[in-house]
Amino acid sequence: MFSQKKIKEIRDQFPILKTKINDNSLVYIDNAATTQKPIKVIQTANEFYIKQNSNIHRGVHFLSRQATEKVEFVRKQIQKMIHAKLSSEIIFTKGATESINLIAYSIEPLIKKGDEIIISYMEHHSNIIPWKILCDRKQATLKIIPINKNGLLELEYFESIISYKTKLVSITHLSNVLGIINPVKDIIKKSHKYGSMVLIDGAQVPSNLDIDVQDLNVDFYVFSAHKMYGPTGIGILYGKKDILDTIPPYQSGGEMIKYASFKKCNYSDLPFKFEAGTPNIEGIVVWGSAIDFVQELGIKNIQLYKKELLIYAIKRLNSIDGIHLYGGGMNNIDVKSSIISFNLDRLHYFDVGMILDKLGIAVRTGTLCAQPLINFFNVEGMIRVSFSIYNTFQEVDYLYECLIKAKNMLFKSVIL
Repeated sequence: MFSQKKIKEIRDQFPILKTKINDNSLVYIDNAATTQKPIKVIQTANEFYIKQNSNIHRGVHFLSRQATEKVEFVRKQIQKMIHAKLSSEIIFTKGATESINLIAYSIEPLIKKGDEIIISYMEHHSNIIPWKILCDRKQATLKIIPINKNGLLELEYFESIISYKTKLVSITHLSNVLGIINPVKDIIKKSHKYGSMVLIDGAQVPSNLDIDVQDLNVDFYVFSAHKMYGPTGIGILYGKKDILDTIPPYQSGGEMIKYASFKKCNYSDLPFKFEAGTPNIEGIVVWGSAIDFVQELGIKNIQLYKKELLIYAIKRLNSIDGIHLYGGGMNNIDVKSSIISFNLDRLHYFDVGMILDKLGIAVRTGTLCAQPLINFFNVEGMIRVSFSIYNTFQEVDYLYECLIKAKNMLFKSVIL
């Protein structure tokens, strides 16, 4: 595990952590929403615009060639990071949400009336709504894998509903609410027995777990840069080449076309077939620096440190009278990552979140873009804490103290 000295060195790379809120030091524990950016990532953005700014793949001049090389280098970085077979299987999008929508649109010709798509109760809205719209449009059936009271998927139920009518299974790898790591490799294997394609929403994964798409044998995998210390507005779709070659593009325009006339057109080869228009060039280049940052620290080292922080936080929070932790707590620690969602008896999540904010602590409150999951637990919303590599055990202690303070303040106001 990282030493205290090493964590301080890491924290020193994040300028925003020096922010003061009402004279309190910022405690940023909303990392499942977005992570903060190290100075090297910020500097890469500045350097790009100062020295390299140009459009890509379209110019013979020096700046265009240089920018193109940098973009394609990052594509290869991501290929290596997720162990993809080919760099052309990496499609740049504006984020995980667009990647899911790309597939929902592009596989539409493969979906017929009476076909089925399977998702789960713990999905983010981004992995619910596109499939609901597709099923409504094609008169297909959307089936849902339930979860148990500890937040684990009911896999026996999944096995009972999957059939040769199932055309796609789309599941989150790591729940953005519960922090549960799903057994996606097993789900993929069972799905493939019925000829179903599988999409894995990995939005929470890149700064938490290693990804090996070949070992998983997954058909599609999606995630964004901004949850692994990179910029917003850029993400990827990984897809198996043989599938991507057969489905139509999501958008049309420049770059995705090999030949165009008023009578016919031919699509470009992968990956450009799915990358219409000028991409977020700066975002891609900057993402490369974020990948370097993660790899320099080592994903396994990050994972170990965050697991120790998670265990410490669960134990501290569990000692608060009237707290309810969702997702099994220590009972599920072997399949949990660095996310804790909870409520306090008789207190509104928003009121608690506002007091924490006044004390300098940034958490997420509400339905967490997972309304069906929130409904499952019969609550209106939750308070979510999500850790990153720059968080500390001292911050967990401060969170504990502030929750006690918030509880006392709110109960006093209720009595009055």
